[in-house]
Amino acid sequence: MRLRPFPPSAGPSRAAVLEAESTLIGQYGDLVRLAHVVLPASLGRHRRVLLAHSVVQRVLPAAHPGRVVPGVPLPRREGRQDRAELRRSYLVTVVRDALALGRRPALWPARLAPPRTLLPRLPLVLGLRLFPGSGSPEELRFAQALSELPAPARAAFMLRLLPGMPDEAVADVLTAADVADSAGALHAARAFAAEQADGARVPPGVVPQECVPQGFVPQGFVPHGFVSHGLVPQEFDACALRASPTDLLRRRRRVRLGAVAALAVLVVGAVLTDTPPDPAPRRTALPSATTRSGLRPADLTRAPADLWDNTSRVDFTAWPPRGSRVRDENLLGRALSTWTRPGPGTRLAVTPGTPTVAPSDAPQLLYAGDVGGLAVVLFHDGRRLARYTEPRSADGPRSLTVARADDADVTTAAAVALTSGSAGVRYLIAPWVAETEIRDLLRPDVLGRPLGVSREGITQPVRPVAAPDGCTSVPVLQLRSSERIAEHHAFLLAGLDGLSPVHLTYTPLPGPGAPSREPREATGPAALSAWSQHACSLGALRGGGVSAVHAWDFAEQDLPDGGGHAVWTCARTSTWRGPGDVTVTLRSAADGPGAPERTVSRERSTAVCGRFGRHVAAATGWRSPKNKWYVLAAGSRAVTALTIGGSVSAREPGRTLAVPAPPHPRVTVRATLSTGADLPGVAPARR
Repeated sequence: MRLRPFPPSAGPSRAAVLEAESTLIGQYGDLVRLAHVVLPASLGRHRRVLLAHSVVQRVLPAAHPGRVVPGVPLPRREGRQDRAELRRSYLVTVVRDALALGRRPALWPARLAPPRTLLPRLPLVLGLRLFPGSGSPEELRFAQALSELPAPARAAFMLRLLPGMPDEAVADVLTAADVADSAGALHAARAFAAEQADGARVPPGVVPQECVPQGFVPQGFVPHGFVSHGLVPQEFDACALRASPTDLLRRRRRVRLGAVAALAVLVVGAVLTDTPPDPAPRRTALPSATTRSGLRPADLTRAPADLWDNTSRVDFTAWPPRGSRVRDENLLGRALSTWTRPGPGTRLAVTPGTPTVAPSDAPQLLYAGDVGGLAVVLFHDGRRLARYTEPRSADGPRSLTVARADDADVTTAAAVALTSGSAGVRYLIAPWVAETEIRDLLRPDVLGRPLGVSREGITQPVRPVAAPDGCTSVPVLQLRSSERIAEHHAFLLAGLDGLSPVHLTYTPLPGPGAPSREPREATGPAALSAWSQHACSLGALRGGGVSAVHAWDFAEQDLPDGGGHAVWTCARTSTWRGPGDVTVTLRSAADGPGAPERTVSRERSTAVCGRFGRHVAAATGWRSPKNKWYVLAAGSRAVTALTIGGSVSAREPGRTLAVPAPPHPRVTVRATLSTGADLPGVAPARR
């Protein structure tokens, strides 16, 4: 964005003002990105972008001639030192103003934006919404993790990315910007950078050259991280923007309502002017009918239809209310009453680990309408989903299903089961889903086929995952997010008798000399091939409150006696309540899709194979094609040696082991990591 240059005029400070403007223009991209990240993400993408530009444009000391902005001294002489002081003063002012915009008074309503952000400011955009380009799913997760840091820590994180900004200079800028605990903010930024360097590594996004500072290289960050060598994620680039129109129908409706409201004000004003005061006080009207807990249908939270496209929090809070009965207060009142205090005869189903207390505040309405022969209402209270159903035609039992949904994201909040019957499950699809398909996990080479979705977002019936003993087909949803949310983002969801289908992910084998791989969507050829052999095990997880299942191919091994090539996989089942179970399996190249997998190890309520358990080792007995028994063992990427004990004792360097053994050996395994630490193996599965 080009700033308007000053008109030429005489004056002793004109050269200094021009120098200040030149320095600001050269630093404009850095400052806008800094302000954009420091501002709270709850503002929405459009308002956050405009406020970031407004903060930077207001730091120019010559915005009001003859008055110098405190903390932004004008250069008194030319030289690198003066420019450096001016750049520092701009950083201080931007951080201070951005932090001030995000502050809320003690009694300020949580649902309203901070008060200073509500004041009109330049630049002003009417009729359009501006927002940064959508990044990859990894960039979205990174942006969400960064937004959860306190604002001073976000400022410290961005300052550390600027050239010539060691930690001492960052702390100095934070202190000058009135940050009370600059050391704490800097420590949090360093910890976050270290966590991201050790964890997510994704290709950065490219931004226009005019928005990229020279030498933009992060400190303490991996070269292949989000911000390096002049490349930054699109989610953080408030210089390269996309535009979309506002709701045109809503705009016309608001104009009409504004005209009617103005006319009504004039009429009421005229009547009040001519009407004498009533000496007798009137009684206030009685409140409208409420539910037994005091919650009323009028109190329900309703998200705007376009919120999902203008927020950094893409989850159930961005769902607008849908369905033909969202204004049916009788139906909504019965649903609220049943949730707060289920009456006799109500069929109640609660997934494991879900709190059963009534909602303390009015929940958010996601759906209210007729599906088949049932009236269905769907609520979300921030932590849980609640689905209420009642027969449409005849008297019958009401039912209420409550399930946890905290920490839902763009994938786990993408679909909710509305009804289930003999034909299958009908899902309500999130508004940010652009394509809906169905595919069979047992047939990885067969493409998904389109699944019909109504205008309200309800799918045609989908058969649920069958029990393991009757596994002939494993249908799953394959959804693709809108490019306005994430580009080229497709993912798989499996229905396991819960309100929310289960998210399936995959991590491929580690490449030689390559950095550790991160979990990804299970939509690629390798992922689909691996899941074709794990698919039938999903049926055993039905009704368990599972949120996601991740398959990690952590090692490969050539089997003795010509047994072929085998892959070791750790499948982690994560639940909404937190704990997760792992199952280690061994599959060979000779096994086809749907072939029963060999379960090696199993462990419950463990961190293994998760974000906080990145190392794993396992062992099992195996009979070769020549009818000889061996002990096989394998470890993940950081394993340097394996030691087995029990029926056979042996120790070998490397990540795999194969030694002769007696029939049906019982062994344990321990691994030595590259750090020298000792890692116990996953407990053997019971036979």
